[in-house]
Amino acid sequence: MAATTCASVQLHSVSRWSLSLGKRSVDLLASTAGLIIGFPLIAAIAALIFLSSGRPIFFHQWRLGRDGQRFQLLKFRTMAANATANGLGVTQSGDTRVTPVGRWLRKWKLDELPQLLNVLRGEMTLVGPRPDLEEFWSLASTKDQAVLALTPGITGAASLAFCDEERLLAAVPPGRLINFYVEELIPRKAYLDLDYAGRATFRSDCNILLRTLFLPLTRCRAPEARIR
Repeated sequence: MAATTCASVQLHSVSRWSLSLGKRSVDLLASTAGLIIGFPLIAAIAALIFLSSGRPIFFHQWRLGRDGQRFQLLKFRTMAANATANGLGVTQSGDTRVTPVGRWLRKWKLDELPQLLNVLRGEMTLVGPRPDLEEFWSLASTKDQAVLALTPGITGAASLAFCDEERLLAAVPPGRLINFYVEELIPRKAYLDLDYAGRATFRSDCNILLRTLFLPLTRCRAPEARIR
């Protein structure tokens, strides 16, 4: 999907904070501090992955970022090394491709730590819509593609609302999984992320980050699945 063909958000519908230099400054400071302070934890997780399932330690995947620009998302690998060649681009609860260590990392959201590098490089922000695969966006409506005018984030309004997405998807038959994701989840996520972008502030971003940090300690309920 070329950047020139993706839909854009009207500037009057986005808060000043969402596109501000202040938000970028916070991203730079927080990602730098996070990588420095979190280095011992990052190194320990890398060693744990290597000892339990070998290489690679990290998972790289092309995603669409702001204005439809492609970038390589970085995560700790939580699946078997050949998982992307043997399955779909979305994960259901109980997916056998996920390693035991990977399940633990996903539960505590620690697999996302390397994305601080994406934030540092300006490809992502701390709070914004989660970046998705180009194959999914190519099937999405123009209205939903408006999210591509925003910088993708490590967490966001839709990320919190769909914190138990894997369990939600587990109720969907494999043959309907991609269609369900594109027709049901992407529109609902896009609505939440665009609505949030229109009223986002420094304080609200901090609130989302705090809620994300404490999310593993709280009960997360999956939204109701509407399978057609």
